[in-house]
Amino acid sequence: MVRSGGRGWFGKVLAAALGVVAVAVLAAFWNGQFGSTKGQHAQSGKSTPPAKAPAQPQGGRKSAPVSADIAHASDGGARSVNITIDDGPDPTWTPQILQVLRDNGVKATFCMVGPQARAHPDLVKAVVAAGHRLCDHTVSHDVTMDGKPEAYQSQQILDAERMITEASGGVRPLYYRAPGGAFTPYSRHLAASHGMRPLGWNIDSKDFERAGTNAIVTTVKDEISNGPTLLFHDGGGDRSQTVAALREILPWLKEQGHTFGFPVR
Repeated sequence: MVRSGGRGWFGKVLAAALGVVAVAVLAAFWNGQFGSTKGQHAQSGKSTPPAKAPAQPQGGRKSAPVSADIAHASDGGARSVNITIDDGPDPTWTPQILQVLRDNGVKATFCMVGPQARAHPDLVKAVVAAGHRLCDHTVSHDVTMDGKPEAYQSQQILDAERMITEASGGVRPLYYRAPGGAFTPYSRHLAASHGMRPLGWNIDSKDFERAGTNAIVTTVKDEISNGPTLLFHDGGGDRSQTVAALREILPWLKEQGHTFGFPVR
């Protein structure tokens, strides 16, 4: 009886031990095949290190980065030119320039001043609806901002970006043009970190001087070999000469074998 009792006790212990081992094996199998949510992600493919976020200037926020180099080239090829329009939108001149562009089947890039965009959201939306692109031209159009603190440059660029985006109904500017070309390394990298390519120009039509329609047309024709990006204005004063000049320049450019594109991104 004692021996029989001993064997029964031992058998129970052995069975219990085997049960524990079996549970452990099943648990290991289950975790290996299915695992937790974390385990699923770990086994979903080859292990790759997490992508490093691009360096952000102070005050920047995450966005698709673009080159911080100042763009001049056109995305349309060797014979393509970029029409860029600065300082608007303006309720008198922007609609007229939009009409001239429409009549000639030309798309342009509009570099807008933030408060102007905020004051005329209908014009910003009209520019976008017509297939043109938006560009950030700061809040105050301060041509001396390259000598100002970085905090000031940031405020000028990012506040204008926000104003333009809100006025457009959510379409963000794709470029940043410093007033008077007053770029700094900081402002270029800040704009690029927000998805806005710094944008220069090759030909200044000098329409801002209002020297006459013929003078604007002659300047463009004389300097067209300088490069593809042309600068005009739809804000900052009377732009009737610009409207008239574009009516001549756009057909002439086509006659010369030029096409029209956007600045490279």
